[in-house]
Amino acid sequence: MPRNSKTSAETAPRGVDLPEVERLLDFMQKHDLEEFEYERNGFRIRLRKPSAVPAASPRVIAATEIAAPSAGEPGSSAPARPAAEAAQSEDLHVIKSPIVGTFYASPNPGAEIFVSVGSRVEVGQVLCIIEAMKLMNEIESDMAGEVARIFVENGHPVEYGQPLFGIRPPRGK
Repeated sequence: MPRNSKTSAETAPRGVDLPEVERLLDFMQKHDLEEFEYERNGFRIRLRKPSAVPAASPRVIAATEIAAPSAGEPGSSAPARPAAEAAQSEDLHVIKSPIVGTFYASPNPGAEIFVSVGSRVEVGQVLCIIEAMKLMNEIESDMAGEVARIFVENGHPVEYGQPLFGIRPPRGK
């Protein structure tokens, strides 16, 4: 019986390939790279080590799909629509999960949470941690403003592209 010439990786929905991300992280550590940007099959990811701690493991800063899937296409995030629509009606900037993993609102189980509704945030401020394959990835704000919505509960799983936070831009901007 003839096999389809496309591999399962080619026919699978686009998104984060965690084993590949893990290989990239290992590559960064092996070659002592501070920052690494990678693009493949319409998916772009940027990894960066915190410069203050030389031996720290890299963290995911941003991962974006260049061409977003349409509503009927595999990989579209139907569960995220209500949150995204709510944020759009409130004119909020939505920060989405760059990876699949577990959402944590604080650095440690007993520690104070990074942000709550009403918190003022700056660009680059850590909003949460997403654990993926035993790696703790700090998710940073890409906009200054006020946290108006938090779409995920602590300890819950998140999908790639799922809304995490709704940020209200400062008035007058």
